[in-house]
Amino acid sequence: MIRLAILSDIHSNSFALQAVIEHARNEGVSQFVNLGDILYGPIAPRATYDLLRPLNVTTICGNQDRQIFQATESELNTNPTLQFILDDLGNEPQQWMQKLPFDYQITPQIYACHGTPIDDLTYLLEDTQSGYPQLRADREIIRLLAGNTSPIVLCGHTHIPRCVELSTGQIVINPGSVGLPAYADEEPHYHQMETYSSHASYAILMQTQIGQWHVAFHRVKYDVDAAVQQAVLRNRQDWGHYLSTGRSS
Repeated sequence: MIRLAILSDIHSNSFALQAVIEHARNEGVSQFVNLGDILYGPIAPRATYDLLRPLNVTTICGNQDRQIFQATESELNTNPTLQFILDDLGNEPQQWMQKLPFDYQITPQIYACHGTPIDDLTYLLEDTQSGYPQLRADREIIRLLAGNTSPIVLCGHTHIPRCVELSTGQIVINPGSVGLPAYADEEPHYHQMETYSSHASYAILMQTQIGQWHVAFHRVKYDVDAAVQQAVLRNRQDWGHYLSTGRSS
């Protein structure tokens, strides 16, 4: 029987990741899926990497994983957080990230991507033109799937936990963010993503019978103050606010 812990958007938050791993193991899960945006953040990139490596985990690359190993000199000069990440990580994690696949067909039934099957910068489930996330129309989600017909589609990127059933019979699952419960972004237009909780978020996917799936979302308490302290230490008070409140403003 399939039983997977679905993680996404850890964003260097080793404190949240440790709590989620322990929670999943207590739930009897030993196999993990990691949907990307793993090490980008002002908290603990290398410690996050060290926690992940011993796990039985299938990992794909997120857009901010690419941002780390594709960093230009100009970006490093204007982004102290990015420079901190590279300094903290060293070479091995960067080489590991460069080898991660864009997406992955985990089983014939389960497909994983970070954003959409063709673009890791596009939100699959949410439209944010209003400045806040609104669920896309069924036909628009199907269009963004670009012909992928897997019964279960796993995605991340938005940090918003959702389970959406489509008219095709497919189920799309976003487990939310392990490490960053809120943020504001200027691209492709200004928008805010908020969960209104400081808890770490992940999901457990189980196949109970052939064609029968059970999805459980979990919110896990962890040492938020420790994560906030690390972010503020690196002059990321904005991250401190996101982490402690689950709000972007």
